[in-house]
Amino acid sequence: MHKTGAIVLVGPMGVGKTTIGKKLAKRLQVPFVDTDVLVANQHGEITKIFAEKGEAVFREFEEACVLKAIGEPSVVATGGGAVLSEHTRAALGETKVVYLSTDGKHMASRLGGGNRPLLKNGLSDWRRIYESRRELYEQVADITVDTSGTPLKALVEEIATRLEEIV
Repeated sequence: MHKTGAIVLVGPMGVGKTTIGKKLAKRLQVPFVDTDVLVANQHGEITKIFAEKGEAVFREFEEACVLKAIGEPSVVATGGGAVLSEHTRAALGETKVVYLSTDGKHMASRLGGGNRPLLKNGLSDWRRIYESRRELYEQVADITVDTSGTPLKALVEEIATRLEEIV
């Protein structure tokens, strides 16, 4: 099966999907798309969506934005929970998926001051959520890259090199 031009980054909240995605897109000379930004642009602030409409409605918006984003050659950073949708997981089978894993040691500093509706108890919530989703990330991934303690430039080069091996 031939994969489409979209390269999709999945992984837990705060792992660096947006940061790595922007650099990878620049390196590969393709557009960068952040599905959280798409949701916010179309439906308003994510924290407000969660507060006023609930997580289920947010997930519907997110699914629609992911499905739209992966239709074009680009690097797509997804929200941490995008893999919860069966439709999204099925559609990711047509793309190249990079799972950004982590040992979690640097997450406290990355998540500090963030406005993440699912992290009311900070790092303990992050760990619980990551563990509950890890299998889904692994399931959809063509490539897994451990981001723990690896410099950004080295991560981007490793991903770019490994993507060339996927047909």
